[in-house]
Amino acid sequence: MSDAFIAFVRHEDKVLLMQRADGVADFPSAWDGIYGIGDPTDIDAVTTRIEEATGISAANLTYVRSADARGLEFGNRLNDVTPVLFMSESTEVEPRTLYKEAEWVDPGSIGDKAYSIPQIGELYGDVASYLYILKTTMGQEHKVASEIQARLSGTGSLQDIQGEIFGVLCAPMLRGFIFVEASAFHHVEKLIGRAGGRTTPLKNCRKVLPGTSPLGDVTPYLEPKAATAGIEEGDIVEIRASSFKGERARVTNVAENKEEVTVELFDAQIPIPITIRADQVRVTQRVDE
Repeated sequence: MSDAFIAFVRHEDKVLLMQRADGVADFPSAWDGIYGIGDPTDIDAVTTRIEEATGISAANLTYVRSADARGLEFGNRLNDVTPVLFMSESTEVEPRTLYKEAEWVDPGSIGDKAYSIPQIGELYGDVASYLYILKTTMGQEHKVASEIQARLSGTGSLQDIQGEIFGVLCAPMLRGFIFVEASAFHHVEKLIGRAGGRTTPLKNCRKVLPGTSPLGDVTPYLEPKAATAGIEEGDIVEIRASSFKGERARVTNVAENKEEVTVELFDAQIPIPITIRADQVRVTQRVDE
């Protein structure tokens, strides 16, 4: 058991990073979690340390999990440091004790900090997770995701990483890629058979893209768009379904709540409004073009 810990605090999809003061003995000005001395299994003591360093009330903090200690070099000594994860209901932070600044960041951006304590990314991954992107063959996203789920539920050589992979997601708006939530890059490489060893390479899955993906960059692809998104009154469209398939028309009304559009056909002798589903038209010319 170690006698030091680094507590990471999350609020929704952000994690709190603290910047050490300029005059501290170890890693001045470096970005950190909340460092503390003491028994990391004493959750009350860890909670008190977070409150001391951040000003976040203990009433707003909920313990989530801890991981095994890692050896970190502090000057000429090696300390075993245990990562601990908490959730916070508050985002109000007042840096105290070792710290001068605080910032809530997307976990995928932890590695963007120019100067931080050693292995901060690995420590966070030990108790939380990152989002990784797999490059797949176009149109094979769901098959790859299903095969990954099958591998994770098996009893073979991947048993040791089953607890390190937390989710697999196909984004309907993004073809040729799927997302894997995991604690570390090398676990994902092993999962798809690209890290050597006995695991067969996963068919239709080419590689894991380098680095981690900030959740903010991915969210737009995870939220299905309304069929009317991008369609405005006055746009020229081509009808792709119904008895008017192939006809060109002008949009006269957009009903977002029903995901329908009303159009008038160009070639009709008498312009009669026709209401059809928005996913049955394709915009060929914008009204402002």
